[in-house]
Amino acid sequence: MMEFHSYSQNNYKTKIQATGQNTTTSHVCPWFSPVAYFLGHNLVLPSFFRQITITGQDNIPKTGPVILAPTHRSRWDALLIPYATGRCVTGRDLRFMVTMNECKGLQGWFVRRMGGFPVNPQRPSIKTLRHGVDLLQQQESVVIFPEGGIFRDGKVHNLKAGIARLALTTESSHPGLGTRILPIGINYNQAYPQWGADARINIGAPISVADYVNGCVKQDAKNLTQDLRTALQQLSSDRFMIPNPPALAQISNS
Repeated sequence: MMEFHSYSQNNYKTKIQATGQNTTTSHVCPWFSPVAYFLGHNLVLPSFFRQITITGQDNIPKTGPVILAPTHRSRWDALLIPYATGRCVTGRDLRFMVTMNECKGLQGWFVRRMGGFPVNPQRPSIKTLRHGVDLLQQQESVVIFPEGGIFRDGKVHNLKAGIARLALTTESSHPGLGTRILPIGINYNQAYPQWGADARINIGAPISVADYVNGCVKQDAKNLTQDLRTALQQLSSDRFMIPNPPALAQISNS
């Protein structure tokens, strides 16, 4: 995992420049993205799921840099997150940091045109971090699955430290930027969702990254990671319990 020993802007730039390989890029295809969102929102997801329930959409920041941090329970997550938080809700396209394997073949063709870019979860490179920072500086919404993989037991597993380091590096190198992390719990009534399954997406209150920039990188990252995990645990339930019923929106095909 990436290690950063100082939050200072000069030190950050030095580490970036030392690689000489800041080549990670991504883009949202201007014609493909609207079509994909429309089909996913109106055809694919309503046809597959019997019911999709969403809570906490009022918590989604409409502007400013934000890292969306969902639990990872199925490959359907990559479609449900845009459905619950993307352009149809906020008017914003999402940028996905995904594993290198997910950027291969036909799936990779779709992922890249939707703004996705690859990361090696075992050895994340400095150029990937830099691209994530650049996107957040541009006021983008970046999706990162903090558990680093799919877990189907309904429990929140240990979070990778990279998401906290990315958020803290961004905010500390540009004080006042207003970087936030949005915890999202995704739950299904089946471990492997089949046709007619139910899905529930619980969106928590955004976490202000600036509150965690206190000068000690390891401790700051530890505190932020711990609080993010606590928030995800509160939003996740293998029994489909809704933590905040008043802020509820749902579709039903029954």
